This record gives sequence, C-alpha cells and structure tokens, in this order.
Amino acid sequence: MNDGKLPESWRDVLEPLLASEEARRLGGWLRAEEAAGRAVYPPRGSRLRALELTEREAVKVVILGQDPYHGPGQAMGLSFSVPRGVRVPPSLANIYKELHADLGLEIPAHGDLTPWAKRGVLLLNTTLTVESGQAGSHAGRGWDAVTDGVVAAVAGSDRPTVFVLWGAHAQKKAARLPGLADGRHLVLRSPHPSPLSAHRGFFGSKPFSKANDFFEAAGRKAIDWSLPAEG
Repeated sequence: MNDGKLPESWRDVLEPLLASEEARRLGGWLRAEEAAGRAVYPPRGSRLRALELTEREAVKVVILGQDPYHGPGQAMGLSFSVPRGVRVPPSLANIYKELHADLGLEIPAHGDLTPWAKRGVLLLNTTLTVESGQAGSHAGRGWDAVTDGVVAAVAGSDRPTVFVLWGAHAQKKAARLPGLADGRHLVLRSPHPSPLSAHRGFFGSKPFSKANDFFEAAGRKAIDWSLPAEG
C-alpha cells in the first residue's frame, strides 16, 4: 500500500504492519478500485495524515473514529475533521456543542481539527479509506490490522494517555486491544456524536475536561482544546 513516505516517528510501528499479507492485499484492492474509476477518499498522500501530524511520542489523546467522510472534499485524513471551507458535518457540530458546554470555548466556523492533531490529539479512524458516497464501504478490507497496531502501540506506552471512544464501533475495537485496562490510561466511553445518538449520553459527557483533569493528576500538561474561531 503506497501512501508516500511513512511518518518517521511511527516507522518502526508501521513498517511491519504494512508488510503484512493483509496490508498487501488491501493495497492491491485499493489500486484495483481506483483503476476501475471508483473515487476513494481521502486521496493518496493524506491517508496517514493523522500519524504525520501527531508524532508517536507526542500522543496524549486518541480520538477513534470509524471511517472517513464519504462526500467530495470532506475527508482529510483526520477523524471527524474537514478542510476549511467545507461545511461542518453534523457529528462535528455536536462535538463543538459539547466542547462549548464543557469548557466554554467558542464554537469555530470551520471544521479543521489540525490544531488538535499538532497538540497531541491523534485523530484516527479505524478504516482509513472509503468509496465516494458509500459509508463503511472499505470496512473489513484490511485497515484494522494497521490501525489496531497503531492503537496498541500507544496503549503499550508508559505515558498516561486518554482514549476517547465515541460509539459502539470504537468501543468494540478498543475492547480487543491490550493495555487499556491496567489503570495507566483513561478510557472515556460515550455514545457517538451523530445526531442519531448524541442525546443518548454524548451531550454532558464532558470528555475534554475529564481528559485535562486526568493529565493534571498524572503530571502531564493539559490539552489546549481551543480552535481558531474563523474559517
């Protein structure tokens, strides 16, 4: 699977994962899909963007999504994030509402979460590609072998880390990974921020303040969750 140069800080994790038979099959399948004229998001060169922006040693929070947005121009390689100039999706709008309710921060007019990624928030999807207009279309094709390995590497670190699991999919993924139940890390579970489920317990879950309270107790610097207000 060719998506450009591997992020240096993740190279020792990614090289064996991408050399696996499952990853090689995934790479061949993706090339065949693109050769058949099917639009795949995000485009080549941005599928490992989350790992490029958040170095392995800098990870403080993992926000685990399911798969990329499947509309044109939306997916940018960061879970829940869209480029500036693209309309804020409903799930992200709900994340912003909870951010404001939790910390009192201003709701931005854009959906670009790059500043979070640069501050140690790993915005990772379980599946890193999707076919245009077909949510979940690349699930089960091999990405889990890669993203499970990435999350397991973070969970295996001695550095206290927060894992934010929104929705049943993220929670099921984390349940099969080692290192999340030994007390070193904080695992926050709630319903997904989708409009279909946000009112079932996502609103009022206070993930942002809980993460920072954990870091302060663990002697790590709190996350600056603010985002530039303007698009």
